[in-house]
Amino acid sequence: YPNVETILLGNTSDGQPVHLYTLTNKHGLIAKISSYGALLTEMHVPDRDGQLRDVTLGFNELKQYEAGHPYFGATIGRYGNRIDNGAFTLNGKSYQLATKNGPNHLHGGVKGFDKNVWQALANETPEGPSVAFSYTSRDGEEGYPGKLEVKVTYTLTHDNELALSYEATTDQDTVLNLTNHAYWNLAGEGSGDILGHQVELMADFFTPVDDNLIPTGEIRSVTGTPLDFTKPTAVGARIALMAGDPGGYDHNFVLRKQAAGKLELAARVHEPNSGRVMEILTTEPGIQFYSGNFLDGSLTGKSGGVYAKRHGFCLETQHLLIQNTRFVN
Repeated sequence: YPNVETILLGNTSDGQPVHLYTLTNKHGLIAKISSYGALLTEMHVPDRDGQLRDVTLGFNELKQYEAGHPYFGATIGRYGNRIDNGAFTLNGKSYQLATKNGPNHLHGGVKGFDKNVWQALANETPEGPSVAFSYTSRDGEEGYPGKLEVKVTYTLTHDNELALSYEATTDQDTVLNLTNHAYWNLAGEGSGDILGHQVELMADFFTPVDDNLIPTGEIRSVTGTPLDFTKPTAVGARIALMAGDPGGYDHNFVLRKQAAGKLELAARVHEPNSGRVMEILTTEPGIQFYSGNFLDGSLTGKSGGVYAKRHGFCLETQHLLIQNTRFVN
């Protein structure tokens, strides 16, 4: 396919070949996705002067991803975000998952979808170049019930969209919450903090969390709080009011959606210096806004810049169940 380039990125520590797929649309935008973790490694988009720059955090080499990282660009599964004490009950049966985030299960466990090699199939579609990644999660993997067949398709459309489509089938009831964990810096990865980015979230409510970042069960209005992004607001404008260690934003927002299953605008981010604007559309009812609080300067990115605290942000679309939930103004 003329708009899809495939190269061998390398072999995993256990000898599995990993390929890197480069998608280029007719406007020259570039997305690179690895079959390791079905993760987005690069995203090159123009500024107001047409200058391309890579705006997603990540590494150049496979061994750096294998060595461990905070889910840069990763496809997350089976379950994105945290599960309290790593335990859930389904159809009257209790399941215990691995805990690795204090008492919590996080982002699929010890070896989630982000740490496995996926099968890949490139394609050229009328919308733009694409690559479909598929993975089989065996029954009992990471403690989850059911054999799960998952497919994630990345398409770089000629309308300058990076479209992600998720499909999954299972042979028994299970829990599932797939998302993507790309870290963004619209000034360019490795260029410093994201505190000047202007964020707008199409959400009037958020879900408060306890000290372990587990939702309390409330749905609370953002009005009068530092979490009010109903109008474009700099990330750093009120971040000092988000107390705690490490502080900052790591919250789920309840989207102001009109219809279940309909693709709707969830977030808009503007970086004033470059002029870049990113919009997130989703069919999901919730979105997690994370301000890169746990980045600590120990990792160096693709361009040689250090990834320190708040040098990238995430907007992770996700499921949200609001049954038996307390609305608090």
